[in-house]
Amino acid sequence: MSAVLQSREPERASAERVDPALPDPSPSDPAPADGIAPDLAAFRTAAAEDLLLLALLHDRELTRERISGLWEHCYDDFLGLSPCGEAARYALTLLREGLTDLPTDLTDASLDALAVDYADIYLTYGLRASPCESVWLDADNLALQAPMFRVRAWYRRHGLAVEDWRKRSDDHLVHELRFLAHLLHDEPEPAALADVARFLDEHPLRWVDQFAERVATRCATRFYAGLALLTAAYLEELRDLLAALAGQPRPPTPAPADAPQATTEADAPYVPGTAPGW
Repeated sequence: MSAVLQSREPERASAERVDPALPDPSPSDPAPADGIAPDLAAFRTAAAEDLLLLALLHDRELTRERISGLWEHCYDDFLGLSPCGEAARYALTLLREGLTDLPTDLTDASLDALAVDYADIYLTYGLRASPCESVWLDADNLALQAPMFRVRAWYRRHGLAVEDWRKRSDDHLVHELRFLAHLLHDEPEPAALADVARFLDEHPLRWVDQFAERVATRCATRFYAGLALLTAAYLEELRDLLAALAGQPRPPTPAPADAPQATTEADAPYVPGTAPGW
């Protein structure tokens, strides 16, 4: 699998962006590190594939080809690790209903409706639901603040860096999902599972549920509502699995000092220049 971000090592500076699909297991894949049972290696690969798929769906607008692929696979158990909690089952139902909402001929109008919803969530801040961590955890709801630099420090410790943080900051949901996939698939040492658990605790699990709830209650399509809720539920269930697999119990979750409460102006329409950007 190619680097989840870009390698900071000079000899790998030209690494391509991650391919959304992991390669099929083959003899050329790295052998599991000593002490990792085959079923644990399969778990890691399955979880990494799931995270990359979720990242891909958050990463860009849906195309006709992508929708056709979702129609073909999403009505079955398309995730490698099938989440079983009530929240995840509801999210999967909502996502599938969103796909059913689309006409089979995929008109330009139906694609435009999805594109508008995508833009409102990920590009224009139209829903006031930023896909970046800092906006949720900074006391002033600002982007590019201390939470982003803490995420960047994680990437740096693993020899990675984002391609262009000015276009998409380090703490964007897509980058965080891809980083988790990298830890699971490309770092087979047993200690990497503990890193996955710690990164989840310190970063996405502190804000993704708020992002998902706001998207689900404000977006225009059931597909993106389901995708947001599924991502949050999947990360929660992944963390519960890691509590057993990595011996990393979930910590208590008091509100951190730098985590803001829900903003009182969240329901106001966004007017450029009148509120913090992201």
